[in-house]
Amino acid sequence: MTLPDLLRPGLDLVFIGINPSLYSAAQGHYFARKTNRFWPAFSRSILSESARRALNVDRLEPCHDAMLLDHGIGFTDVVKRPTARADELNPEEFAAAARDLVAKFETFRPRIACFHGMMGYRPFVRIHAPALPRPELGEQPLRLGRTRLFVIPNPSPANAHASPATQTAWYDRLAIALD
Repeated sequence: MTLPDLLRPGLDLVFIGINPSLYSAAQGHYFARKTNRFWPAFSRSILSESARRALNVDRLEPCHDAMLLDHGIGFTDVVKRPTARADELNPEEFAAAARDLVAKFETFRPRIACFHGMMGYRPFVRIHAPALPRPELGEQPLRLGRTRLFVIPNPSPANAHASPATQTAWYDRLAIALD
């Protein structure tokens, strides 16, 4: 069992996780663990403002993930196999998944694809643009058709490098990029 892609043509933004956690897959929702900082940080950002208003909520929760499709936001993962920890994935899985991800971009053509963390983005860029310099957070020089690529900090509580406020600021930057 894994999380289904929440994708459709014409999305403004697709969030890309490394892979589903066992917990999220069991719950059937993206970023389902209460300690994950995605939903609190995203809910504080200007990026989620119109969706929160339309859904009449102050804070978005995992149960809202599929509803965000109606607000131009989708979800997928680099690798679809759920694990307890992302470091359980192997390079072959990332290589195969990178090809699948490009096919999703070509099919659904989101305006922005946002990778949560370098761990998912680095194998992707190594396959599709190995000559590019080492990636940094923010907008990437690689585009796939109309899709602009971004990398922001991973909201997992295991990523102590980015505070919740910093995570929210990255979502605000995505809102600006969409305008």
